[in-house]
Amino acid sequence: MATTLKDLKTQFLEYLEIEKGRGVKTVENYDRYLTRFFTFASVGGGSASDGKVLMPKDITEQRVREFRINLNRSSGTTGTMKKNTQNYHLIALRAFLKFLRRRDITSLNPERIELAKVGGRDLDLITAEELSRLLQAPFMSAGGGSLSSLRDRAILELFFSTGLRVSELCSLNQDIDLSRDAFSVRGKGEKVRVVFLSPTAKKAIAEYLKARGDMSDALFVSYGAGTPKTKDLPRITPRSVERLVKHYATKAGITRKVTPHVIRHSFATDLLENGADLRSVQALLGHANIATTQVYTHVTDKHLQEVHKAFHGKRRG
Repeated sequence: MATTLKDLKTQFLEYLEIEKGRGVKTVENYDRYLTRFFTFASVGGGSASDGKVLMPKDITEQRVREFRINLNRSSGTTGTMKKNTQNYHLIALRAFLKFLRRRDITSLNPERIELAKVGGRDLDLITAEELSRLLQAPFMSAGGGSLSSLRDRAILELFFSTGLRVSELCSLNQDIDLSRDAFSVRGKGEKVRVVFLSPTAKKAIAEYLKARGDMSDALFVSYGAGTPKTKDLPRITPRSVERLVKHYATKAGITRKVTPHVIRHSFATDLLENGADLRSVQALLGHANIATTQVYTHVTDKHLQEVHKAFHGKRRG
């Protein structure tokens, strides 16, 4: 009996998690994107298959084209679906088709799927002065010496010192050796890289750990009202970290949106503005492709600014 697309999708997701080492969140996203396509192809409009069981041969250029039109016309609370989000669906479908090809299963050639063109990526950046205010914010309000404030200061300093992703920071344990200036972290695709601690970050983490009395392995834990210090406290979540960064940005008087990823941007631009080479920054950020890192160069290239200043408008009176 021929294998259905539903069965093949399950095998594909297992392949992503086990063989390719993709994170749980990535696998969940691929599952959601593929499920949306399969649902549309089986019960959607146009030349849909009217609810029949889908087989690999049912993935055709026509069906994909109709799906792309459906995505482009989809709307939500923020309006029409963004081109990047549309592309995520196509990337998942293309990866699935490549998986089928490797297994000699006949279906649509993945190379027939082209991604939608998108504009250049805009970086959300804060100034050096705003960053300084953000890092000081945990101690600038009432309760500045509390355990949660010590934790929050350590989180902010660690973000700027290492450029960690929020998921990477939340997964850290207390076994970091603060006598050294570096530690390894497991990032996207289970890839391990080395990140480095600034003296300020080391001091903030050490002060936080010294004040703790709980038995949790996690480096950063959640504190609720009246939570005993000796309790086995839960690991802090990415959503909680996003909320606390937003909170301190407001306290620091920063009007634009600030997220953990904005601090990661600040980490990268700070290195490039001070002369770091692109390959080194790529390694420190854990980018698989240097093209991802190159997005920072257009805001950090002081040489171009100096050229413009030296040579622009010299003929004007």
